[in-house]
Amino acid sequence: MTLLSRLTAHWPSHWPLQPLPSQKWAAQKPTYAGADPKLISAALERAQARPSGNWFVVAASREIRGDRPLGVRIGGVELVAWREEDGTVRVGPGACPHLGAPMALAAVDCGELVCRWHGLRLGARSGPGWAVHPVHDDGVLVWARLDDVGGEEPTDAPVVPARPAGAVLDAVTTLVGVCEPEDIVANRLDPWHGAWFHPYSFQKLTVDSAPAVTDVDESDDRFLVTVTFKVGPGLGVPVRAEFVCPEPRTVVMRIVEGEGVGSVVETHATPRGTDRDGRPRTAVIEAVVAGSDRPGFSVASKLAPAIRPAMAAAATRLWRDDLDYAERRYALRAR
Repeated sequence: MTLLSRLTAHWPSHWPLQPLPSQKWAAQKPTYAGADPKLISAALERAQARPSGNWFVVAASREIRGDRPLGVRIGGVELVAWREEDGTVRVGPGACPHLGAPMALAAVDCGELVCRWHGLRLGARSGPGWAVHPVHDDGVLVWARLDDVGGEEPTDAPVVPARPAGAVLDAVTTLVGVCEPEDIVANRLDPWHGAWFHPYSFQKLTVDSAPAVTDVDESDDRFLVTVTFKVGPGLGVPVRAEFVCPEPRTVVMRIVEGEGVGSVVETHATPRGTDRDGRPRTAVIEAVVAGSDRPGFSVASKLAPAIRPAMAAAATRLWRDDLDYAERRYALRAR
């Protein structure tokens, strides 16, 4: 018996880190039989039927600052976001109502935008051609309500997923692909591809349950997955997680058993508009919000600025691959 096998045989089962056996990628059990296209399409259709209240994720909360504006496009609408002196987030039109100057290049002075073309000062007060949008800052993400883009019955607040209480570590990453929001959501509603498409991050993935194609109760509309997150050579963290869609452009993966119960990965799909070739572009804005009741976690949360880049890098690597999946899905549909 080798030293490694001896260690593995006596490894405490209650430790969050568990040894992983070496596995040849092609020797995994195929998962295509479970990934029924009709099942995934039905789950997507149910998600798209849920109300959003016309709320769209704009950006990470920490990206919107009080010393400079942030310019974004949502649904083809040019917008600008900034913070007032008391920290309140504002989102307004991206073009100056005077002669159309880009307000993303404006200066922020005393909590207001000052246009660099002619010095027009703009803020929370409405005027001809200028009105700010309803905004919700949940501490991790900033949402804006765009009634003309959403076209639904507006609501006072967005559907923000439940997050772990107490000390948390959060990181947000944003990537943009040539696809539509439904392609991003469909990718996340296919958990079967995880260990095949992302072997560097996942191993021993099993879909324990999935919703039916028809006659699905709201409480049963989830995917339940057992998976091991790889954290190093030969080591991983086994968990059980659920995937749910609280609104049409959001998929939430929540850990329900194992280390970090209650921690979530929120995948939000925000339409940007079309590119010069008329192709749709969609931003994947993914928020990882981790929590734990272990004593050392509160210490780790205080080191968030140092840990956050590594969390964001891991999410970025996954979504660079998954955007290929989403873009391919859009390309096939567009044909």
